Amino acid sequence: MKRDIVEVMLRWKDSQSRKPLIVRGARQVGKTYSVKLFGAEHFKDCVVFDFERDRSLQAIFSGDLSPSKIVRELEIYAGKRIVPGETVVFFDEIQACERALMSLRYFYEEMPELHILAAGSLLEFAMSSISFPVGRVTFEWMRPMTFKEFLVASGKEILAENIPDRINISTVSENLHHSLVEQLRLYFLVGGMPEAVKRFVETGSLTEAQKVHEDIIQSYLQSLLSYETRTDSGSLDHLMRSIPSHVGAQIKYTHLDPERRIEKTKKSLAVLEKALLVHLIQATDVSGLPLGAGTSAKIMKPLFVDIGLMQTICGIDVKEILHAKDINHVYRGALAEQFVGQELLAAGGSENGKLYYWSRRKKSSSAEVDFVIARNGCIYPIEVKSGAAGRMKSMHIFLAEHPFVEKGFVLSPVKHEKQEVDRIEFLPLYVTL
Repeated sequence: MKRDIVEVMLRWKDSQSRKPLIVRGARQVGKTYSVKLFGAEHFKDCVVFDFERDRSLQAIFSGDLSPSKIVRELEIYAGKRIVPGETVVFFDEIQACERALMSLRYFYEEMPELHILAAGSLLEFAMSSISFPVGRVTFEWMRPMTFKEFLVASGKEILAENIPDRINISTVSENLHHSLVEQLRLYFLVGGMPEAVKRFVETGSLTEAQKVHEDIIQSYLQSLLSYETRTDSGSLDHLMRSIPSHVGAQIKYTHLDPERRIEKTKKSLAVLEKALLVHLIQATDVSGLPLGAGTSAKIMKPLFVDIGLMQTICGIDVKEILHAKDINHVYRGALAEQFVGQELLAAGGSENGKLYYWSRRKKSSSAEVDFVIARNGCIYPIEVKSGAAGRMKSMHIFLAEHPFVEKGFVLSPVKHEKQEVDRIEFLPLYVTL
């Protein structure tokens, strides 16, 4: 399955100021597959070293971290020549060998001509405990498959090519709009986990895709408990299965798990966040750029790793999604908000891979806007709902209090013509922002 990250790796391959590249992301989002495919297609040889599968590899990095010495030992281990410019070295599950992570700085400094790629699913755990080679490596995020990638994997390349973006959007034909919304319904159910997409494409069965979802959820819990042995398994399991139902809503620790102490809930939530299974969207006052400067650590709402996993955990009726006149209304609008947040994260987020929203809590008039993003030095609020401009109370309040903001966007699956009313632009839900 073709992934957009291959284009990123191609630019990295040809860069004159190349550093070792680390692909970060949650488990089972397709990191290993994509790197191996890239290596096979664009190098004479791709030599893979999996630190989780073979712990004996760690001995190579136990002493001197000289790149020439390490390469010699790796050649002996693999039984292959490693030739700079012709070979790409792939360190898979690199978080399982902290000294391999440390060695990347020396490869950058002493052997920059060698292409080195690394990937890890639980890197945040390792990075918090070692002296990481900051400035000596390049990071790239990999998320679950986007809607566009899902279409390509489903054999609908032409449809994928015609997804409009907010800059170049014109009137979308009724035929294009209908086709995209119908595929969006399927994406809400299948999601972007590559194994689930593959199973659905092969069988055409949503039930089979959901079986994959349940397997992935169980494997997530097992892998996290192996890394964080002091974490309460019951608390972690409870949050894994309850967080998806809170997507789109401001959360409080006491509401997430009333049966356990707040400290235990905080710790479990931090584990899920480190594992990239939960993204906590912080509220910002939007006083200017960067958006992160005006955030509150106490006001937040969650986004789950994948919309397919989310709907499976929440037990949403498949028929409700397939037959809903307005999919924005399904499950209180939370699925549509998850979709938009997931797409925004895949595109880099608002700033530094993070997402923000706006929340004003006043007794007389509270207001909340789903997302706030920064693009090319401009700030844009985003609402994910349907309705006429007159019903956009929170958006109107936001724009009135932030006159320096040019416009806001309202994303709706029932609008297929670009419309703008009172600094509010209505766009299709599937538009690329």
